[in-house]
Amino acid sequence: MRRDIFQAIADPTRRAIIALIALQAMTPNAIAENFNTTRQAVSKHLRILTECELVKQDQQGREIYYSLELEKMKEIDKWLDQFRKMWETRFNQLDKVLASMKKQKK
Repeated sequence: MRRDIFQAIADPTRRAIIALIALQAMTPNAIAENFNTTRQAVSKHLRILTECELVKQDQQGREIYYSLELEKMKEIDKWLDQFRKMWETRFNQLDKVLASMKKQKK
């Protein structure tokens, strides 16, 4: 089943996993050590992230290392960009209002 990347990042545990492996590739056991949950639960989250192509697997000997797939993260950033522009406009408007109020107080 092909999952949507936004379904993947909707879960706080998966977002935490993404944050962990953004710094360096990690094995499932190393990832699981950072959570108060079972290794199987972490594996399920990793499977979902892999299905969404947000993380990639790299076999090194007997170990599998998970790392962040930066190209997929750009898809999320592109979607957020439309809101970022709106927020910047609103913050600029707020700055003008606050500056005007400050002038009126003097």
